[in-house]
This record gives sequence, structure tokens and C-alpha cells, in this order.
Amino acid sequence: MFDQLSARLQSAFSLLTGKGKLTEANIDEALREVRRALLEADVHFKVARSFIDGVRSRAVGQEVLRSVTPGQQVIRIVHSELVALLGGTAMPYRFASSSPALTMVVGLQGSGKTTFCAKLAQYLRTRGKRPILAAADTYRPAAQDQLVQLGRGLGLPVHVGRAGDDPVAIATGALDEARRAGHDVVVLDTAGRLHVDEAMMDELERISAATKPHEILLVLDSMTGQDAVNVASEFSRRLDFTGAVLTKLDGDTRGGAAVSLAAVTGKPIRFVGVGEKLDALETFHPERMASRILGMGDVVTLVERAQEATDAEQAAKLEEKLRKQAFTLEDFRDQLGALRKMGPLDQVLAMVPGLRPGAAASVDERAVTRTGAILDSMTPRERRDPRVIDGSRRKRIARGSGTTVQDVNRVLREFDAMKQMMKRFGKLGRHGAFPLAPFGR
Repeated sequence: MFDQLSARLQSAFSLLTGKGKLTEANIDEALREVRRALLEADVHFKVARSFIDGVRSRAVGQEVLRSVTPGQQVIRIVHSELVALLGGTAMPYRFASSSPALTMVVGLQGSGKTTFCAKLAQYLRTRGKRPILAAADTYRPAAQDQLVQLGRGLGLPVHVGRAGDDPVAIATGALDEARRAGHDVVVLDTAGRLHVDEAMMDELERISAATKPHEILLVLDSMTGQDAVNVASEFSRRLDFTGAVLTKLDGDTRGGAAVSLAAVTGKPIRFVGVGEKLDALETFHPERMASRILGMGDVVTLVERAQEATDAEQAAKLEEKLRKQAFTLEDFRDQLGALRKMGPLDQVLAMVPGLRPGAAASVDERAVTRTGAILDSMTPRERRDPRVIDGSRRKRIARGSGTTVQDVNRVLREFDAMKQMMKRFGKLGRHGAFPLAPFGR
């Protein structure tokens, strides 16, 4: 996520850090590199120019030029301005006070709109809501079938309507069904096109007028960069959407859409999609995203994911074991499972402050799978007491896991090194310790 942009920005900052005193020439040189990095990331040129002007007006002031650590002060200013550019404060999904409330999901074909509907329904259910999905896309082949399949996978009902129904009738019918069945939120998937056209916008306006949606969320493919911002601008002229959703942010995105969107449209980013799984959805936090872009990590989101993946009682037991230095391979296996629930390993590591740009992406995800297979191939006794694992047992574990004896030896060596490290650190936090050492090779 934003690896190229992060690397370019940190390269620009290297022109400033370590210098005892900054001049306007130093600052201008660094900001030229920042501007170039933003433009290469497909940030709108007017947004990039306004951003650089804002940073420069603060950076050449007495606050920086006379600072004890002027380079760090400039980075702090860039972070502050980037947070403002991304929207300032988080604007999460608004829960309605009355029910059923309708959330209307709009966007072009191929943006991930239908999948987002299922992700949003799952998000709502985990927060105590009783959502129902509604399929009002009557144009794209198999669009309704896709939503039905996604709903079935989640165990959620999907309102489809009758053959030949107008999308407005499907939407109002979904609200009626929600009232009858006691659902408090309707997530409505609407039709998209390959581009913004009159017929699509007319239909969306009719649905909006008939259902009075509580939220209208515009789904945008972040990998299309500046095109996504252009699409949002076109939509905003005809439809007063309440927030945007950026999908595929875990892919090879340059970041231009995320950085430009709020500034160009005046609309907040509500969610970002960070994976294909139906729970891979995050509320957008400008401050956290700015920290990620600048390579500062995202400890808050990291802890939130750890809390979701780790049972509180198990975390307390683990903390006690760590204090007593009784951490075993059995505990390691449990922690590996919890770590994998947090999402792709490169995403998790990208939230750790201080990693160089691209370091998370270089982690071999297959090594996680191999380590898990090795641990699963051990007997409970071997996981509780690795000292019993002699040569013949290592060969058996390697055969059972489809790996080599050398792989088994590596996991055991690095587990021993991890235990030694834990002895030095002593008591650890209550969110669980996610051992990462064996996954980097």
C-alpha cells in the first residue's frame, strides 16, 4: 500500500534530516521532490500545488528555521498537512436512529461495488445490526446471482424482486421486506456502467427520491488513480452521495485517489477495502493513513486488529506464560493462527513503525504457511517440550509438513531465539505477542 509514494517521500525527507540548520533553499529542494512524488502517485496537480504551498508557508517560518530539529519539524508539518488533505478527521459510517435505514451503494462496473455490499453487511452485523442485502442491478449479467451467492456465504438474506421489476420497485420492496422481517439496515446494490451516463444517473436519482437513503456510498477503484477522482466529481454533480469507498487499496495502487479525493470532491472517505475476504474492510482514518504513507506505521489499527483476532482470556493466559517464561510451540501455533486472522502479513507489518519502505512486501507469505504446517505436524508433546524432538522426529515432521529437515531446524532455532528475546523484554502487553521472526525467509 503506497510503497512507491512512501519511498519517494522518505527520500525527499532525507535531504532535511540530520541537518543542524535549514535554509529556504534546503526546504525548496525537498519540497520539489515531495511535489514530484505526489504527481507520480497520480495526485491531482492542483491538489499537489496547494499542498506544497501550505507546507512551505509553515516550513519557512521561524518555527522550523530556528528549531533544534528542523528536519523533524518539516516532517511533522507535512504529516499535519497530509492529514488535512485526506479529510482531517475520520467520518465513519453513520448508524441511523430509526429503522429500517437504507444504504445505497453506487459506482461504475468493475469497481468492486457488489463485493463491497457484502463486506458492508458483514461489518454491520459484527456491530450488532441485522442487515439485509438487496440486488437492484438488473443490467449486468449475473449481478443479482453474485450478490445472492455472497449473501449465502455470510448467512444473510438477499432481496432480489421479481423478473422484470424496475430497480425502484426492488429498492422499495427491500424496505418492505426489512420491516416485515425485523431487519434494521438495507444494503442496496445498484447498477453501474462502464462510464457515467444519463440513464444510470436518472435511475439512481429515482431510487434516491423513492427510498430516502440514510447513506449513499460511492465505490471507487483506487487502482484507477486520477480517473477515480474524475468519476467522483461526475457523480457529485448529480447525486449528493454522503461518502466514498476506495477498493483494492491492498493492490498496486499509487495513492493518488486517496490523497486527492476529499480535496477535490469535499466528500469524506468512509471505508477502504484492503483485501478480497469479506471482513477485509477498514474505516478510513486520515491521521492513520497519513502515518502509513509517511512510513510512521499505524500502531492504533495494529492493536485494534490484534484485539479482534485474540480472545481476551487467551491473551491474559499468554501474558502470564510470558511472564513465567513458559511460552511453548503450542502457544506459538495459537499466535500464528491469530496473526493470520489479522490479514495478509505484509499489511500487518506495514503498520509497524520504522520499517523501511517495501520491507513488508518483501516478507514471504509462503514461509508463514510452511511454519504453520511444521507446527501442525508435531505431536502435542513435541510442541509442549521441543527437547524431545530428535533426528528421527525431525524427519517425520518434515515429511508430514511437506518441508525439509532444514526448515524444521530453522523454526526450532528461531523459536529458541525468540524465547531468549522474551526473557530480555520481560513482561509484554495484554494484546498478545505476535512472533514474526520465522516468516522473513
